[in-house]
Amino acid sequence: MLSIVLGIVLHAALAWKLRQLARAPSDAMLRAVSLCLLCAALSFPLGVPGGARFVDSLAGAGTAKLLQNVTLLCAVYFLSCFFIHSASDPRAARARARRAVLPLAATALVITVAMVMTPAAERGHTYATADMRVTGVAVFYLTAGLYLTYALAVALLWTVRYARVSNRPLVIGLWMVAAALAAMVVAASVREALTLARLLGGDVPRPLIVGAKLLLDLAIPVFVAGVVFPAAVTRWASARLWWHHRRMYRRLAPLWTALHSAFPEDSLHRAPPVSWLDAVSLRAVHRRYYRRVIECRDGLVRISPHLARLEEWDVHSKGTLPPEVAARHLRAALRAYAAGEPAPSRAVPVALPSGDGLEGDVRQLALIADAL
Repeated sequence: MLSIVLGIVLHAALAWKLRQLARAPSDAMLRAVSLCLLCAALSFPLGVPGGARFVDSLAGAGTAKLLQNVTLLCAVYFLSCFFIHSASDPRAARARARRAVLPLAATALVITVAMVMTPAAERGHTYATADMRVTGVAVFYLTAGLYLTYALAVALLWTVRYARVSNRPLVIGLWMVAAALAAMVVAASVREALTLARLLGGDVPRPLIVGAKLLLDLAIPVFVAGVVFPAAVTRWASARLWWHHRRMYRRLAPLWTALHSAFPEDSLHRAPPVSWLDAVSLRAVHRRYYRRVIECRDGLVRISPHLARLEEWDVHSKGTLPPEVAARHLRAALRAYAAGEPAPSRAVPVALPSGDGLEGDVRQLALIADAL
């Protein structure tokens, strides 16, 4: 079950980041995070028993294990590239990233040679069942674990440094990533110590091996969640704003319909959407919302001279009548306008908001629309 959840979270995060990268392909930091998640996603099926057996059946025993470790090391490398690009100018960052690839390449070469040197009968074993007294097996796990521990520790230091100076929601995601990286460093360090102990012929309690693996398995989804958390919070806020604008757009319909019937020439014309997807997109909903608000306010300005002739409106010259009363007078003013009666006065305030900002204005318009 944990593997299924991890796979879903990992691939969903990868799809999200690749979509963002398609919109900003020149963003080096976004590219590094996307490649980090891509490598992690590629390594995931290689660590599942079914996937490992399938790859080994095609390319030989131990191939899945080797590819899984190489892709994981690449994931950690691209994570370090993210921090390199965030802390340096583009030219210096590219130079540092090229230098950082050297230890990665050396580690990949060593573990590949170690796998080739390992007898075929010993290649397919898992970490828990591998015989560390075989030289190739010990070199494989020690070398991969050493680079993994080093790279994760460096990434942890950078993450903590950024988390201390960041604001919400980024700081929450960074601390989640820091907690996951700390757990990964602990798990990798424990596995290195256990590998050395087993190499020297010592007995290692199985719960220690299982515990280190479980800690790593739990840290990975937390890491992925921390990476996507800031974007998820932003997307959630955007979705709430979209829903609010969509609801207010429909709520203003009675007022807009009445005013549009009287002043159709005030409509802010625009070409129709090219597809149904454009019609329901975030931008389209916001655009229609702002158009409706502007058209409602323009219509009230146009009809307000006919409101000024009403005695009760004149008493409340600041346009602060209750919405029900304002709606009743608005109907009368629209009838007078439709009958061709001349406007007896100039424009007067109508449904003035109690505070500054567009939302206060929209609330007043919505109250009149409800009354209509």
